[in-house]
Amino acid sequence: MTPELTIVMPCLNEAETLATCIKKAQSFFKKEEVNGEIVIADNGSTDGSQKIAEDLNARVVSIPEKGYGSALKGGIHAAKGKYVIMGDADDSYDFNNLLPYLTKLREGNDLVMGNRFKGGIKKGAMPFLHKYLGNPVLSFIGRLFYNIKIGDFHCGLRGFSKEAFIKMKLKTTGMEFASEMIVKASLINLTIAEVPTILSKDGRTRPPHLNTWEDGWRHLRFLLLYSPKWLFFYPGLLLMLLGIITSSALIYSPVTIGNITFDIHTLLFTTVSILIGFQFILFYGLTKVYTVENDLLPKSKNYDRQFKFINLEKGLIAGAVLILTGLTLSIIASTNWYELSFGDITNSNTLRIVIPAITSMFLGVQLILFSLFFSILGLKK
Repeated sequence: MTPELTIVMPCLNEAETLATCIKKAQSFFKKEEVNGEIVIADNGSTDGSQKIAEDLNARVVSIPEKGYGSALKGGIHAAKGKYVIMGDADDSYDFNNLLPYLTKLREGNDLVMGNRFKGGIKKGAMPFLHKYLGNPVLSFIGRLFYNIKIGDFHCGLRGFSKEAFIKMKLKTTGMEFASEMIVKASLINLTIAEVPTILSKDGRTRPPHLNTWEDGWRHLRFLLLYSPKWLFFYPGLLLMLLGIITSSALIYSPVTIGNITFDIHTLLFTTVSILIGFQFILFYGLTKVYTVENDLLPKSKNYDRQFKFINLEKGLIAGAVLILTGLTLSIIASTNWYELSFGDITNSNTLRIVIPAITSMFLGVQLILFSLFFSILGLKK
């Protein structure tokens, strides 16, 4: 019979704790009368872990490509069950208590996450930095960027349907695999549930494979790169608005606050803020098209409308208008300079025209180049 549930454990030299985890999983199957199987996704163990698993009738799948994500993907693809529950083979999670996960899956949820902060973290089970900095901060960023209402992004014990896993099309190979699963599930509108989970101190005498700073950065990097709106659009919009407001005030006259006077030298910096912000927004558009067209991000409802609202012709026209505006302002500035017999313009209003002129021309050129590249990326459409 096809098993209802497959328990997948990634394994890299887990001889000390592997047998305990397998026996607990088998006890769960027997106690709850679940038709299940155990898959050990071995990532190149050299301590005899494979034989331990085989002697306990677990199925061993050899995964040559190194990495936590690689091991799990290989094991999950090999799973025969309708549902899959993945968990570390270090005896930090209780495989004898998986019924809450299976119940949520049976109710129709696509992904069921464990929450160690609700279930309880036993003394010595989680390093101080992970407990009070790494996990809370990364989980907060994940909730903010992707509007996912779960409290523990990095719980290693989680369940999902095999069908949902195939829909996610996960790509990463390292520890960031844990974040990618949640993000992809949210982006393709899968249903996500959460259950309290107890985290115990692992039973190994050797250090864990997890590298605090390196793997923490990999998680953060993934969350940023998969959210171009937060990485590019929001910072760019903030810079542009700040630059436009301050530049508008300084174009007409100096602004004095207290004993400090802001003049044309400040205007240079505020217009640069506009240019940098504009660059950020352009990168958002290009990144969005690239990631969607290459199946890295799902297509949103408004995606197709972008190609009707933003197209090559409109971009070329808008860019040309900005360039002509800049050229017109440059002619006006040259006329003012002529009236000074091409002398020193430091103390005149000429620079208040020159700076916007240059900014306008630069924006126009950037917009034209963006429109061309945007159209190239969207050629499939």
